Amino acid sequence: MELSATEKSGRPAPGSNFNLRSLRVVGPLVVLLAVALSGCGDKPPQPAAAAAPPVTVAQPTRRTVTDWDEFTGRFDAVEEVQVRARVGGFVTNVEFKDGDMVHTGDLLYLIDSRPFEAVSEQADGQLADARAKAELAKRDLDRGLTLVQTSAVSEQVVDQRRQALQAAHAAETVAEGALKAAQLNIEFSHVLAPITGRVSRHLISVGNLVQGSDNGGGTLLTSIVSLDPIYIYFDMDEATYLKYNRLYFEGKRPSSRENPNPVQVTLTGESKPSHDGKVDFLDNRLDLSTGTLRARAVVPNKDLSILPGLFGRVRLIASAPYEALLLPDTAIATDQSRKIVFVVNDDDTVEAKPVVLGPLDEGLRIVREGLKPEDRVIVDGLQRARVGAKVSPHAATAGNKT
Repeated sequence: MELSATEKSGRPAPGSNFNLRSLRVVGPLVVLLAVALSGCGDKPPQPAAAAAPPVTVAQPTRRTVTDWDEFTGRFDAVEEVQVRARVGGFVTNVEFKDGDMVHTGDLLYLIDSRPFEAVSEQADGQLADARAKAELAKRDLDRGLTLVQTSAVSEQVVDQRRQALQAAHAAETVAEGALKAAQLNIEFSHVLAPITGRVSRHLISVGNLVQGSDNGGGTLLTSIVSLDPIYIYFDMDEATYLKYNRLYFEGKRPSSRENPNPVQVTLTGESKPSHDGKVDFLDNRLDLSTGTLRARAVVPNKDLSILPGLFGRVRLIASAPYEALLLPDTAIATDQSRKIVFVVNDDDTVEAKPVVLGPLDEGLRIVREGLKPEDRVIVDGLQRARVGAKVSPHAATAGNKT
């Protein structure tokens, strides 16, 4: 048998050595390729779809409402009196307590009346003298009329006696006037409250000399303001006035000139109206400097808690009652200059609807346009809602809805 060269030498031939080295390199590549090819047959697992975010939805509240406009007003007294001395003299007594409630006819001040009493007695005596002279002149005239018939006296004497009687009557009238003036001065020395209300502090103390009104204006003693009822004045702008006129001619709102339209008043620090009133005055022209119309409402003040000078927010009826849709303010979003709400459609996708809003009514916002009664509006979870995306809607409870 003939041996190969490899067998003879015991070493591999040169060609076979190249094949072995090639196999050593290619072998691992083949294994890796096989593993890679075997892996290509398996698809990677898909991630689970994200769940629709939960939101709370509610249908708009539907009820009869009335629009109100709000203004800033200031309270003022219906009646205010500056109590002044009508006669001069020394103050002898102050009969009221500072800041107290007084009633019409209550005694406030006493002024020394003795000088006026003396003048009254003098005037009384002068009146008695004048009456006596008038009686004597009448008797003289009666005698003259009798004697003239027998020509015992002349007509001239009768005329003189008639003129004397007339002068006596005139003197009697003068004396009566002087007595009444003296009696009035005695009355004026008792300074009485002309109205019912709260009195201010006493400006003149006992012992001071006051001047009467005859000397160009009596001394100011104190002041009184009435409290129940009380006025509140407020100003409306030109556009609001024209709007009310338009509603009046359309028959949608009564005029405040012809009808005491209701108002609601909120005091400083209050969150809702606490007093009701009625409009009782509109001015006859707009203020040229401000372009506003002055209006006034009268408000009952039974507890006397409102004082003149306080500020208040006045809500004036601005429409006739009508049916409206209402939403909580938390359901309303802002898109640049628009107001929008997010509505969930039948397929649970979110849609944005532009709306036109009205004022608040009992904590809910009136929606004038853009909404239907059957719409499901997102009232909670607006941050999780995306237009066109699906959501998981849940009906709002009564507490969440409002």
